[in-house]
Amino acid sequence: MTMAELKRLQNRLEKLETRLYGERPVQAGQFTDAVVKIQASLGNIASKRERIKSLYKKIDDLLKFLDPQYIDRIDVPDAMKLEFILAEEQFIHSQVHLLELVKKHQPYLESEHIKAVPNYSSRVQALTQVQIQEQDQCNAITEDVTKMLDEYNKMILLLSKQFVQWEEMLTKLEAAKQMKPPSD
Repeated sequence: MTMAELKRLQNRLEKLETRLYGERPVQAGQFTDAVVKIQASLGNIASKRERIKSLYKKIDDLLKFLDPQYIDRIDVPDAMKLEFILAEEQFIHSQVHLLELVKKHQPYLESEHIKAVPNYSSRVQALTQVQIQEQDQCNAITEDVTKMLDEYNKMILLLSKQFVQWEEMLTKLEAAKQMKPPSD
């Protein structure tokens, strides 16, 4: 280690001691002694328990499996790679077909009309605002027409009931007139 690294490590250790013990003076090595004691006691506890020993042995394997690049380091046989490719054959063909379509239509995508689209964005935005206003107006008109149709239906229902009442009354009057003997 270089002197600069040792100095940085010493500074970090002092900051940690300050956090643990506060601003009171700490004897040199008091913190490291405490850490060593804790490590020794954990080691004694671990050596007495078989399950903990087996877990310590498996930590390296666990760290290896948790490494994101672990899958890249696994040697996959060529036959297995071939199976992966064959399993995705239909998907690969569909992607090739789509890429061919894009390549076929590339002149259209690179045309001056498509390149000029950003120039028309302000016009499109203005038209969008007009369309939104017209949709709002259309919704308002639709609500008004719906209210009018409801009122019309109510009025027709009331008129129908009134005509039915008049029809009943007329029928009763005609029946009463037919029952009266004609007077001479």
